[in-house]
Amino acid sequence: MHRLILMRHAEAERAAPSGRDRDRSLTPRGREDAILMGRILKEKGLRPDIALVSTAARTSQTWEWVQEGLGDAEVRMEPALYNASADVLRRHVEAAEEEAGCLLVLAHNPGVHILAHEYLIESAASPSILDRMAGGFPTAAVAVFEVDVAGRCAYDGFLTPKAFGGGADE
Repeated sequence: MHRLILMRHAEAERAAPSGRDRDRSLTPRGREDAILMGRILKEKGLRPDIALVSTAARTSQTWEWVQEGLGDAEVRMEPALYNASADVLRRHVEAAEEEAGCLLVLAHNPGVHILAHEYLIESAASPSILDRMAGGFPTAAVAVFEVDVAGRCAYDGFLTPKAFGGGADE
């Protein structure tokens, strides 16, 4: 793997009609932001070979709209990514690293945010980058890492819908 993309799902409704968190769907703004981020990823040449996606409604819907802009990728719906910790996310990244040139993991906070922050610390990222990431990981945001031959992740960008005219950071 030479590139890793960590993505948080787009904005979801506060409650699902079923009452189950797992069933929360995207809001209209969430759909717009997911479409926007798919286009931005494509424009920046960030096209995953494999996407690991949580099975929650909001993550699978986010992927559906992101993929519309990106085109085809091998998609693996992973139940274990639902509200997963950073450690669980990391294990899934490591398990797929030999298979993908570019891997996208689409999951939930706080796991996505914590894992991105851990990679920044491990790569001795600058204080300004650490400060930017410490400010939060908004819905539909993307952290991009270059991965060296030893599997170490180095910061390559942090993209939010707001930076490209989309929804407000939260």
